[in-house]
Amino acid sequence: MSTDVLLLIVPAAFGGVIWGIFGGALPGISPSITMALLLPLTYGMDPTAAIVMLAATYVGAEYGGSIPAILIRTPGTNAAAATVVDGYAMKEQGRAGEALGISLYSGFVGGLFGLGVVVLLAEPLSTVALAFTPPAYFALGVLGLSVIASLARESLVKGLMAGVLGLMIATIGTDPVTGVNRFTFGSPELLSGIPPILVMVGLFAVGELLAQSGEIGWRQAVPERARIRFPGPALWRRIALPQAIGSVIGAFEGMMPGGGGAVSSFLAYNEARRWSRRQDEFGRGSPEGIAAPEAANNTVACTALVPILSLGIPSSNSAAVLLGGFLLHGLIPGPMLFVSHSDVVTGLFAGLLAANIAMVIVGYLMMGPCIWLVSRPRPYLMAFIYALVVSGVYAIETSLFHVGVALVFGVVGYALRYFEVPLLPMVLGVVLGFMVESNYRRALVLSGGDHMTFLQDPVSAAFLTVALLFLLGSTARHALGTRRRRGAELPV
Repeated sequence: MSTDVLLLIVPAAFGGVIWGIFGGALPGISPSITMALLLPLTYGMDPTAAIVMLAATYVGAEYGGSIPAILIRTPGTNAAAATVVDGYAMKEQGRAGEALGISLYSGFVGGLFGLGVVVLLAEPLSTVALAFTPPAYFALGVLGLSVIASLARESLVKGLMAGVLGLMIATIGTDPVTGVNRFTFGSPELLSGIPPILVMVGLFAVGELLAQSGEIGWRQAVPERARIRFPGPALWRRIALPQAIGSVIGAFEGMMPGGGGAVSSFLAYNEARRWSRRQDEFGRGSPEGIAAPEAANNTVACTALVPILSLGIPSSNSAAVLLGGFLLHGLIPGPMLFVSHSDVVTGLFAGLLAANIAMVIVGYLMMGPCIWLVSRPRPYLMAFIYALVVSGVYAIETSLFHVGVALVFGVVGYALRYFEVPLLPMVLGVVLGFMVESNYRRALVLSGGDHMTFLQDPVSAAFLTVALLFLLGSTARHALGTRRRRGAELPV
């Protein structure tokens, strides 16, 4: 690769990461929107630099979503919803710098792992995406929903109720098969359904604002160390396994159309908790609860390139925007891309490496001001967060209706907190609801209504079996935990 090409790629990678972190950190501005806003500006650029800038934006946005998730309990992206739980808990303990350091370090590890997968295994692994049929996608969604049993904490019933509520919200809009309007009540704004980001911003951000406003002493500032803290050797060893779990799950999910960062983050969080020796710390400020989902979603940002480069198939909305960038510059993704434009592919790989390095540098420089900001007196900080949430939600489609939806879910989130109902199962139901329903219906249409198609498809049967094992294991742990608590409460 020539020096002239590197001089184009490196600035493009840094520029894309900066824009991506900024967009991912704004609640309501998803990675796909961040990339779409940048797409027209790449029209006159060199094709390699343009593709690198878009891919770097994806990398930066996936990391950027963790910043508000940790600092203000607001996931900037769908994938950052799993980071909220332990990230914000660490922030409340005065460990925001440590949480942000774990997030940045884990994102870097996941990004490098994903880049290695793309470079070494792009063509062989592209066949994995072709093996997925509607029954397999349905089973994948069920596997994701099986995590609800682990996220339910002490009350399995409340967790299942929250999950069902999320699935009900996902049915709002147009039927994916017949096109019939459902639960729209004559409102045209609901025809396309309720975007998951509105639900998450409402439940986490607005709900948190309402909850904190009722606390005693909420006007006081919360002191924070205005410096990011990277993990030391002891913490490296502790989070190595969660990072490995997140990276492997993220690599697998990133290559599958319909998977994406949100599914991989929740699965990684659940598996990290399952294999951890300190399961009781999850939800209360566990570094492993940050490392696993952050490694997963940053791995996805790289491995999403596998189906694009090899098959020309985008695996998510963000990947679809990246595909648009290829087409905008006259590049046709697919097997022939490696032959006719090998320089672009090589430049893209080099650009992803530069993007992951830029993520560490830019992320480190941005953290000090971010931590200082959350140390301000709470009335000013909460007013700023509220303005940020409203402006971010409004910017999605310049719709006041969306702002109202987010505020309504804020009230719902406050009510769920009051009744001690976990929020993550509801979020998971909203995120996976459409995927499960649409592929369930399509599979039955293709099979003529035969439900055996879900067991006859080998990929689907494997996923359903794993989901059943997850569910049985989680149920057994809940039953055992309930029995132990009841035994502890008995008088001696």
